[in-house]
Amino acid sequence: MANVFDINGNVKGKTELPRVFNAAVREDLVQRAVLALQAAKRQSYGSDVLAGKRTSAKYHGVKDTRGSMKNREVSRGPRVTGGAPGQEWRIKFVPHAVGGRAAHPPKVERELILKMNRKENRLALASAIAATALREVVAARGHRLPDAELPLIITDDVEKMKKAKELLDVLQKLKLWQELERTSVSKIRAGRGKMRGRKYRTKVGPLIVIAKDEGIVKAASNIPGVSVSTVPALNVELLAPGAKPGRLTIWSEGAIKQVGERFG
Repeated sequence: MANVFDINGNVKGKTELPRVFNAAVREDLVQRAVLALQAAKRQSYGSDVLAGKRTSAKYHGVKDTRGSMKNREVSRGPRVTGGAPGQEWRIKFVPHAVGGRAAHPPKVERELILKMNRKENRLALASAIAATALREVVAARGHRLPDAELPLIITDDVEKMKKAKELLDVLQKLKLWQELERTSVSKIRAGRGKMRGRKYRTKVGPLIVIAKDEGIVKAASNIPGVSVSTVPALNVELLAPGAKPGRLTIWSEGAIKQVGERFG
């Protein structure tokens, strides 16, 4: 049994948890499932098949042929015939030449998808759900937890929140203000990502799982670190960001019922 809180942070009653919350936490399966999801998002890429090959350079190293490089005391690479002053007989085309082709360029036909069995993927999702009810696992991720027992379950009234201010007030009444302070701090990313549209990094905060969206998705979109998902859209990456299970999760009563129907 677990406590059910109302939007004022008071205990309204109790509910029975589905059996999926008693599943074993398999971190190995969770990691594989997250990597498979991330791999599915990748787009195939490759270089131009003619890059570095658009040249008239020919190999002149064959003995007793016109223009042979034999006995000329020069390397027998493919060379351009003639050329501009200072560019005469430059080696082209080969990978070690200036402006030559790449030795092993990325190819579009490369297989980027990581396959995972359906039953293993389902077990990984069950493990990620069960990890949200283990206090020591959630705390190990760095979340600031309230004194209440996990998992945090709230009435379906939270699904009707349509403004970020209203949802923030509910989260603070659930004594999650320390967690909100933790996720409100962003830092500048190290490396080239600053130049590629992802300058700032924000910490991952609570996940709110609902049965039906009645405005809460828009309300939570302006709160740093807070995510909202319905039960059908729930996946391992949402419950275990970075392939590490134990994200602080807030469940609505309707979501708990749906989880029980889907997983038992």
